[in-house]
Amino acid sequence: MVRINFQQYGLSAEILHALEQLGFATPTDVQEQVLPYAFEGRDLIVQAQTGSGKTAAFAIPICENIVLEQRHPQVLVLTPTRELAVQVQADISNIGRFNRIRVAAIYGQQPIYVQKSQLRQRVHIIVATPGRILDHLQRGNVSFEEIKYLVLDEADVMLNMGFINQMEAIIKVIPPNRVTMLFSATMPDAIEKICRQYMRSPERIEVVSQNPTTARIEQFYYAVEEDGKFDLLNQIIYTHRPDRCMVFCSTREKVDLLCRRMKAKGYSCWGLHGGMEQRDRLATMQGFKNGDFPFLITTDVAGRGIDIEELSLVVNYDIPYEKEKYVHRIGRTGRMDNAGIAITLISTGENKILQEIEEYVGYQIPEKALPSPEEMMQSKAVFVSGNAYSPTPKRNQRAELNTEIMKIRINAGKKKNMRPGDILGALTNIECLSAREIGIIDVQDHCSYVDILANKGSLVLEALQDMPIKGKKVNVKQMD
Repeated sequence: MVRINFQQYGLSAEILHALEQLGFATPTDVQEQVLPYAFEGRDLIVQAQTGSGKTAAFAIPICENIVLEQRHPQVLVLTPTRELAVQVQADISNIGRFNRIRVAAIYGQQPIYVQKSQLRQRVHIIVATPGRILDHLQRGNVSFEEIKYLVLDEADVMLNMGFINQMEAIIKVIPPNRVTMLFSATMPDAIEKICRQYMRSPERIEVVSQNPTTARIEQFYYAVEEDGKFDLLNQIIYTHRPDRCMVFCSTREKVDLLCRRMKAKGYSCWGLHGGMEQRDRLATMQGFKNGDFPFLITTDVAGRGIDIEELSLVVNYDIPYEKEKYVHRIGRTGRMDNAGIAITLISTGENKILQEIEEYVGYQIPEKALPSPEEMMQSKAVFVSGNAYSPTPKRNQRAELNTEIMKIRINAGKKKNMRPGDILGALTNIECLSAREIGIIDVQDHCSYVDILANKGSLVLEALQDMPIKGKKVNVKQMD
């Protein structure tokens, strides 16, 4: 079958340029099915496996239809976790980068006043966790009166995390003539109820991967008691020698303990769980994505929708007690139809949980025999002799996208009565610089940040050395 390309959707040159820079050649299955209906403004119920490319499926038509001059937010995307909110915000920002679309991520454990200041500026798209954005709504910090699109991402996970009441409270205050798109790996009754109550004749799309989970992810388990798990984990690492690996534990305490034991053995690893400060969680996740270290020891906080490229191995150090979590965990590998391996360690008394997972995924997970002492010694010798880890830099899509964009800092902001229009007016007076080559203008209290597109950054820096803004000389510098 001949695949269509993005040019066939009549996209703007800016969106096409961003997709090209991001390496999007042809639409994935979910994108190919969603995009025509999304451009028609249809309500959508989309059931698709994790790693299918669904963020771009709704982000592309939304970014294409944003009205830049509109004051209030036009799009609200609800996600279950902070990490996913940050990731979706980055993905949408990348697609809308050359259209000057501003996207805000709003989530808990970040100061309310910082987010309030952000929401007071012109923001086109909000990506948020339900509890925190509802808090802002009740405080009067945000208006939903101009929302044209509502996206419920990972809807089943939001349901499982107890966000159903917040979701409904938010939906009720959004204009009823909006477009609603719901994305979910499963469709429990409570989600079906939301669809019936709040959506208008939705189009249902179920994307069945031509390369299903059981084909692209090799799954098996070892029967091992708790006191033998750490030695077995070492053997798994010696045998598979993963470039990157996620190890899931059931509790924060187990994450911290396992991380200490692995570091003591010389592994380069970091832990991730909900008890960490938000900035530390985000920095750890970004470091893992960048390839700064190969092993991430984590609770299920990293099992929901987080996209890690080239993750070859997932280990369930503790079997998840909720069958849905098993699917989300192993879905971190085998992304975009790539191959992966998922190994689960099962102790006495956990076979019933395994059976429930097998019934849920429709697949009998095979057991493997524990390696012999001889096999362990041989694997360790190979690992030690030839697999000392050296960081492999991973593809940074945002950095690649920014190669022709320069962010500059101007030492004047709201406290000096600086407005975006003042900056835009000054910049458009620069010869050979058009308004379309001026990106997002972010005016803060004491300074302002401006994206200069089309490799015109150096030109602007030079011109502003002698050019006043609002009648005053300003200091300008390039940001890293």
